Amino acid sequence: MARQKGIIKLKGTIGDISFYKTSDGHLAREKGGIDASRIANDPAFQRTRENGSEFGTAGKGGKVLRNAIRILLQNAKDKRVVSRLTTDLLKVVKTDGINERGSRTIQNGDMSLLTGFEFNISGKLGATLFVASTNDFDRVTGDATLSFAPFSPKVRIAAPSGTTHFKVVMGAAEVDFDNETSVFESDETAVLPYEAAQTAQIDLIVAVTPNSKLPVIQVLGIEFYQEVNGEMYPLKNGSYNALAVVKIDTV
Repeated sequence: MARQKGIIKLKGTIGDISFYKTSDGHLAREKGGIDASRIANDPAFQRTRENGSEFGTAGKGGKVLRNAIRILLQNAKDKRVVSRLTTDLLKVVKTDGINERGSRTIQNGDMSLLTGFEFNISGKLGATLFVASTNDFDRVTGDATLSFAPFSPKVRIAAPSGTTHFKVVMGAAEVDFDNETSVFESDETAVLPYEAAQTAQIDLIVAVTPNSKLPVIQVLGIEFYQEVNGEMYPLKNGSYNALAVVKIDTV
């Protein structure tokens, strides 16, 4: 892989060189590799096929999860969230001790490995919100809850410069990775002033399917605003909003 320099940036293929644009800039690489039909059929590439299958499982699983929480994710994500989530889900797939290599799944793996996953590297929840929370999931009722005791936003929230207000959001996704479906509900506080005075008690609650046999993933986030002439505007287009996985409950 080589980086393109100069005034004119190329896209496409010239001879055996492919030119393309990524988030890292304009790059170029030589065409090549093993024929696809050989990889698909040659016994020597059995391990390659197994790896590809499980990578595909992780990729599809990441899409299912992102779609499930898209209401919150659209306000708090970075450019590499797709690849980062796929990488972490692949680690989950590899912990499946039930299915054979190449057929391992997310739901049979150790999904707790996903706890703490940050959807926005530019605004990590772990480096933004310093308030102890109480969160729980009641599988019988399907209720997911999260509570904060009163706290001072100026003391407990590391807000980006220009913040005048903030909002805390919470969601729970009941995810069926095998069938690529999900149920999602979210709750949020009002837009609160970013000040030294303590907030009131914060209690957020959502409900998914009672007695579900599927994994439930709970996410917590914080969104920042700037008040201008009485209107609330997402601060810096939400680039510093945080969202992370805080709890995973499996049967």
